[in-house]
Amino acid sequence: MLIYVAQLNPTIGNLTRNTEKILNTIEKARLEKAEVIVFPEAAISGYPPEDLLLYDDFIDQMQVELDKIIEASKDLFIVVGTIRRNKEKKGNLLFNSAAVIYDGKLLGFKDKSLLPTYDVFVEKRYFEPGIEQKVFKFKGKKIGVLICEDVWAHSENVYKKYEIDPIKELQKLKPDLLINIAASPYCYEKKDLRIDVFSKVSKTLNCPHIMCNQVGANDQLVFDGHSMYFDKEGNLINVAKGFVEDHLLIDIEKQTPVASYQIDPMQDLYNALVLGVKDYFRKLHLSKALIGLSGGIDSALVLCIAADALGPLNVLALNMPSRFSSISSFEDANLLAANLRVELMDIPIDHMYQQYLDLLSPVFAGKSFDTTEENLQARIRGMILMAISNKLGYIVLSTGNKSEMAMGYVTLYGDMCGGLGVLNDVTKSLVYELAKWINRKKEIIPSSIIKKEPSAELKADQKDQDTLPPYSVVDKVIDGYVEDHLSIDEIVKKYKIDETLVKELVERIHRAEYKRRQGPPGIRVSKKAFSKGRFFPIVQGWIAE
Repeated sequence: MLIYVAQLNPTIGNLTRNTEKILNTIEKARLEKAEVIVFPEAAISGYPPEDLLLYDDFIDQMQVELDKIIEASKDLFIVVGTIRRNKEKKGNLLFNSAAVIYDGKLLGFKDKSLLPTYDVFVEKRYFEPGIEQKVFKFKGKKIGVLICEDVWAHSENVYKKYEIDPIKELQKLKPDLLINIAASPYCYEKKDLRIDVFSKVSKTLNCPHIMCNQVGANDQLVFDGHSMYFDKEGNLINVAKGFVEDHLLIDIEKQTPVASYQIDPMQDLYNALVLGVKDYFRKLHLSKALIGLSGGIDSALVLCIAADALGPLNVLALNMPSRFSSISSFEDANLLAANLRVELMDIPIDHMYQQYLDLLSPVFAGKSFDTTEENLQARIRGMILMAISNKLGYIVLSTGNKSEMAMGYVTLYGDMCGGLGVLNDVTKSLVYELAKWINRKKEIIPSSIIKKEPSAELKADQKDQDTLPPYSVVDKVIDGYVEDHLSIDEIVKKYKIDETLVKELVERIHRAEYKRRQGPPGIRVSKKAFSKGRFFPIVQGWIAE
């Protein structure tokens, strides 16, 4: 049995275009002599469609597109993710389903049983769970079909406990093959966990297991692809490429060597960020990005990502020095732009800054220089970036990182302005690791940028550590408190950090919630981002212990 696993990149809501992509793939699979074709979860709509599902005409059109796929299925067995109405009129009005098709006929649907409603998922808002586990017969084989979360429940390494385990229920039906269609988003170092979970599933069912995953970035989520094929012993046999459309051609009747599967977490993280930028622009029909290039490491990394995602000719860097900007930062920005072949424009802001100081001097009389004057510079830069964005049609990429967003070490209406926060979910520690990874073969980011002590350069001789502990400490608290939901006492014990300092940093995380709420959407690459999947009140009185 020759199976074509189609790892596609849909655009959410573009039902006609997504279906065209599916139909084109069917013809490609025919040329490969495939008998079975597998598409990802919600392949017709793209995942997650969210409140588009509340519109009747959206659901109606999905059925129209599914009919086109059924019509194109002559002599083929196809499994494709779709969303359909719950005709029972009980519970939620929709099912998240796999349509199972053969030779121009719909054999039936397999509805998703386990509906994740945690982190970035809100499936119980829309869907009713499927009750029955099924197998579909094809060429003497019993094919089990499950959807994403249905498989994850069969492991201790899960995010939520469920009352049922679809794998154990399916085991009673003795399938010869499991097809798992998925829309499993990327997060840093997740694939190791996937392999553990999926390998265990194959061993339990004693049959091969194919996971077809969506690829592409949709808003803040990045789907990495990496579709997988396991034999019945749980050996990983083949893996599709990550972060690009790809396919696997699998013959389950043949003995295939076990795949050699090496993971470079830095390369995957970088690829996720590049794809996040690329698809944000492509799917919104945008092409050009504008970046404030300070000579610091964050803007340097964002410029590298943007140049790879959009091409250097579609990126404009803007250097906006003030009286506090160092000559080395100016030189570093110019060298980086030259290395990337990106245009760099210089617009000094000191005269504008002085005009603001003069204008406000009657109000500020008798008061010392503080963050007010620092933030004025950031807001002048933000205003210039947005003016050029409006006039020339560029989208501003914000350069603040997760550590700064956590601490509130960013300026509202200043460096937080823009259409997309590229590093919103990347800690300062990972920013440095990514910069070193970029330079692994040759120096692209000037080494002086990586070596220099972090500074916003908004006052004389300013360093980030004037008001913050070392980022290595900050990032441990972020990992513990934000990502792992540890208590202060647990963070103190795990990372050996002073309790008073941990409390102070946790309080800063909560105080900065109002800032983060007003920032641009960010690309989610960790297991717990500040944006999608995290719900905290701005006004609250909880003091962590």
